[in-house]
Amino acid sequence: MKNWLKVLLLAAFTMILVAGCSTKAPGSTEEPATSGENKGAPATDSMKLGLSISTLNNPFFVTLKEGAEAEAKKQGIQITTIDAQNDPAKQISDIEDLIQQGVSALIINPTDSAAVVSAIESANNAGIPVITVDRSAEGGEVVAHIASDNAAGGKMAGEFILETLGNKGKIVELEGIPGSSAARERGEGFHSAVDGVEGVEVVAKQAADFDRAKGLTVMENILQGNKDIQAVFAHNDEMALGALEALAAAGLKDVLVVGFDATEDAVKAVEDGRMGATVAQKPDLIGQKGVETAISVIKGEKVEEFIPVELELIK
Repeated sequence: MKNWLKVLLLAAFTMILVAGCSTKAPGSTEEPATSGENKGAPATDSMKLGLSISTLNNPFFVTLKEGAEAEAKKQGIQITTIDAQNDPAKQISDIEDLIQQGVSALIINPTDSAAVVSAIESANNAGIPVITVDRSAEGGEVVAHIASDNAAGGKMAGEFILETLGNKGKIVELEGIPGSSAARERGEGFHSAVDGVEGVEVVAKQAADFDRAKGLTVMENILQGNKDIQAVFAHNDEMALGALEALAAAGLKDVLVVGFDATEDAVKAVEDGRMGATVAQKPDLIGQKGVETAISVIKGEKVEEFIPVELELIK
């Protein structure tokens, strides 16, 4: 009996000694934090971003996507990109899927600024922050919008056309997707420059949905009714390049064509003298800033509601 008592006392003493040497509370499995670790902010490798692009059938948005994905890779963050194919209904469905996947934040380039609101509200209800890029949304809670000043760019294009034509001439305007903020703002900026100028007339204004093939077709239709034009302003380079094809086929070589976005094909057309100018945005920088802003928001940091990206006229 005495031997058993000695064994029990020795075991109890050993347990007390081990517990006294441990730095963790009894039952704890948590490792101590490393020096300098911010315990309040999630690690970047645990973040998941969703990127909804209006269309990848446009070099501008391909570059924006590449800029976002390059920054995500640099930061060690997972990013899922989905192409809405210029279909507002598909974009809403895509965003709902990303919400179900439990993304940490959403970066959205709206196909239609009004239609996307319901999807943004779904993200709001799920507690997922939303950042819009290039095109804004007409509702829902958006923590930040990153874009060039589309109205300023449209005005820049209009002023260049006026200067080149000597404040007289007939102009055709090819509009982007109706309902998109980019089309609305670029048009407003353009008209703020040219409207009311004596000797200048916008003789045709028609949507070609930011698409090169539609730009060609719409321009062909306009030229069938009137070839007496001196300039074309297209809300993006894809439509401008389509218009160039139509003008060339009609034998019109001296019509000034101005686009928007400074895509590779458009810049080459300017350098070759086929296009007059293009308003340069920086889609790679827009994508990069989208990811940087999403990281800041996830970490609980304050961000600006509008983050501008500068413009430049390539002529």
